[in-house]
Amino acid sequence: MAATAVRYLRSAGATATTAGDPQPPPQALPRPDLRAVRDGERPPVDPGEFRRVLGHFASGVTVVTAHDADGPTGFACQSFASLSLDPPLVAFMVARTSTTWPRIARAGSFCVNILGAGQGALCRGFAVSGADKFAGVAYEGAPATGSPLLDSVPAWVDCRIHAVHTGGDHLIVVGRVEALGAAPAETDGEAGPLLFHRGAFGRFTN
Repeated sequence: MAATAVRYLRSAGATATTAGDPQPPPQALPRPDLRAVRDGERPPVDPGEFRRVLGHFASGVTVVTAHDADGPTGFACQSFASLSLDPPLVAFMVARTSTTWPRIARAGSFCVNILGAGQGALCRGFAVSGADKFAGVAYEGAPATGSPLLDSVPAWVDCRIHAVHTGGDHLIVVGRVEALGAAPAETDGEAGPLLFHRGAFGRFTN
């Protein structure tokens, strides 16, 4: 049982349910109130400029998946990082308005599917809101949690929710690693990672 996720759902106004209970459709969380600027305080940076500047930081791309009572769910995520070696922890960030996050929280676990250079189309499929993201997508259950492990990804990390923190208009989700794996170097070494930089996909070249 992921007690952290249950506490989060209760604080957000949701009720923990069992697998046999009817599941209400996930609701987007309300946007947090904007912080007021006090006298003598600098105004916040322009959101467009914030995105433009931070877009220069290249990142890898993942698909975070889970399996709840309604079936598989997931979303494309570039805000992912390793956090701790002992204990083994990773973290990802998700918008508080996400409709996928409440389902991951209810599941109490997730799998981070790290995408390779040729999987831009797969990423786009999971970035679309409201679509059947798993249509035509092959997967199996990850060994520890049963979360969807997508076929042909170069690497994956299977986790249970360890903690959830508020970070402005996003949530910081910390997962404790229960299992992980990667394709053999001889099969994924040439493809390399899928990278995201300044609003476009790219790849690493020597």
